[in-house]
Amino acid sequence: MADGPLRQQLDTCLEALARTASPATLSAYRRDLEALAEFLEARGILDAAELDIGLLRRFLGAERSRGLAPRSLARRRAAISHFGAFLVQSGTLAHNPAELVPTPRQGAHLPKPLDVDQLTRLLDTPHDGSPLALRDQAMLELFYSSGLRLAELANLDLGDLESRRVRVMGKGSKPRQVPVGRSARRALEAWLAVRGTLAVDGETALFVGRGGSRLGHRAIQKRLSEVARRRGLPEHLHPHRLRHSFASHLLESSQDLRAVQELLGHANLSTTQVYTKLDWQHLAASYDAAHPRARRRRDDSPGT
Repeated sequence: MADGPLRQQLDTCLEALARTASPATLSAYRRDLEALAEFLEARGILDAAELDIGLLRRFLGAERSRGLAPRSLARRRAAISHFGAFLVQSGTLAHNPAELVPTPRQGAHLPKPLDVDQLTRLLDTPHDGSPLALRDQAMLELFYSSGLRLAELANLDLGDLESRRVRVMGKGSKPRQVPVGRSARRALEAWLAVRGTLAVDGETALFVGRGGSRLGHRAIQKRLSEVARRRGLPEHLHPHRLRHSFASHLLESSQDLRAVQELLGHANLSTTQVYTKLDWQHLAASYDAAHPRARRRRDDSPGT
């Protein structure tokens, strides 16, 4: 490791990030900032106080020249911007040079949403009624009902769930509240009725595994994929695909980008716009009227 404050500055930044970011984000930013450190050290720069816009442009240009994809370049720039903001806050830099570096253009790399009929068949397929099956059903319904990110669902505690909504902590430690549709509420009630047969004493997590403690990210991904395969879905299912389906279906019904932006927890409307090819229209539409799993059917009754 080269002598100089650069590495310590990076470590301190990542330690602070670890308190708020998901493990996946932390791991990605660590790789991105490691690449930046190697670039700077190769040029004899051992203190982040020497960072400027020229260096950052040369770094991203070198990364582009070696074939890094636009999506990865954009993440590199985001990691550097976070580091720059940390350096400004700590007094190392007077301004963040990354703010003057444009984000590399990239195409939309979102998963193809499942159509409503596919999701209806998937979610309405009977299961064996075991505690694990009830838990998996509740997770599936909640992902699609409320458009949650994987980390948001994994971090849910019992106290975050209310009768018709759930409180989540989004990216950047930004809290929000999202509605929980009728079908998801039923699935959650069924899971909560048996959760005590798995959860260890004192466990606050909403979703727990066989060992009784909080279900991890990888376990959630694996369970969703297995359930979808057993229920005959011909394509791979992962949490973000359910989130994308939530956004796409709600936009198709309401065409209300602003409302969906709030539900998804996006800081910028442009992020929400990549979920649809519809022109922006701000039409007031309630969640219950727009969401496929929240609409009340005529035959909706406790016995159906």
